[in-house]
Amino acid sequence: NGEAIGASIGMVAAATALVAGVLCILMGVYGRFPVAMAAGLGINSVVAFTIATKMTWPQAMGMVVWEGVLITILVLTGFRKAVLKAVPRSIRSAISVGIGLFIAFVGLADSHFITAAQGTPVQLGSDGTLHGWPIFVFVVGLFVLIGLYVKKIKGAMLIAIASATVVAILLEYGLKVSQSSFPWALNSPIFNPDALGLPNLGLLGRVDLFGAFVGASPGTVLGFILLIFALLLADFFDTMGTIVAVGAEGKLLREDGNPDHIQEILLVDSIGAVAGGLGSVSSNTSYIESAAGVGDGARTGFASVITGAGFLLCLFLSPFVNMVPSEAAAPALFFVGCLMMAQVVEIKWTDPEESIPAFLCLAMMPFTYSISAGIGAGFISYVFIKVLRGKWSQIHPLLWIVAAAFLIYFGQGVLLGAVG
Repeated sequence: NGEAIGASIGMVAAATALVAGVLCILMGVYGRFPVAMAAGLGINSVVAFTIATKMTWPQAMGMVVWEGVLITILVLTGFRKAVLKAVPRSIRSAISVGIGLFIAFVGLADSHFITAAQGTPVQLGSDGTLHGWPIFVFVVGLFVLIGLYVKKIKGAMLIAIASATVVAILLEYGLKVSQSSFPWALNSPIFNPDALGLPNLGLLGRVDLFGAFVGASPGTVLGFILLIFALLLADFFDTMGTIVAVGAEGKLLREDGNPDHIQEILLVDSIGAVAGGLGSVSSNTSYIESAAGVGDGARTGFASVITGAGFLLCLFLSPFVNMVPSEAAAPALFFVGCLMMAQVVEIKWTDPEESIPAFLCLAMMPFTYSISAGIGAGFISYVFIKVLRGKWSQIHPLLWIVAAAFLIYFGQGVLLGAVG
């Protein structure tokens, strides 16, 4: 019933904010890097639509915990750090550019500036044209942000989001936009006093580590192992892409292309998967929207601590947070995509050994709506071209392993079908 659904949404929101808040603070204090953590939306989709349909939710969270344990082991043994160091510089640059295009696409989609269409993958607005006050709020927010940034005003993104939110609130209460033909894309800028009160943390600890495997056939168990592998690979390389992109945007990378404290950063991120599963909110990972903070001047782990404190405040202030419509926040995502395009000049576009893998990497991210898919396409094509040219010795041994892993990742649909 509606009451039960509302209660479950509140529980998910509370558990999500608590886990994200603790992990952000841990990243700031131990990882000392300006990247925030929260439940990964891409991984959430895999869990919700692929894993949870085959078992109970506590059992699905058990899968997430096992993925987190495995990826933590990879960090502690140094494997994850070694893979990060083995990535060619051209692909590192392509990852930054690709993520920039990806989050710009996310910003346009979240604001409904672009939507799905019949006959074409996407279209402008809802019918090929721009209609409604929510789009107006997005455009206002974007131009305010551009103006403030060009004028080199500190806090440009935050000021733009706040300004657009005020405009959205005035429009909602003055014109009832949420009831119009062109309502807000995700959440409406309406204050809900009923949401005030102590958070419901009843979801914490609802995890079943072994239930999915008990009594399952060998083929089913193999299928579950492939699902855990898919989660691990997505988590592994989404994080790598995020760290490289955020570090490049803030000029926080060393000459070897890695940030300081890389082992600590990766360890906190890996613990995030375990914590997310135990909190029953799916794997928590470093998220690329952190680039918005870095683009506005964040350079140390203190930024992550502040973000974590904000998540914890959301446990009690969710009615106010929910008043920020996606149309007010989306301009920041779109604009950060612009800033991250700067890395494109680091790619040698006249050299096919660099340009083709780089292009596949940066193009596949927005086109497949997956950071991992883009990175995988870049790795596989890089190894393939080097082999074609007889340059086997230039392929780092770990890249063979990673390319093979991504071949399994891309073929998981066939493999899962084969095992039932």
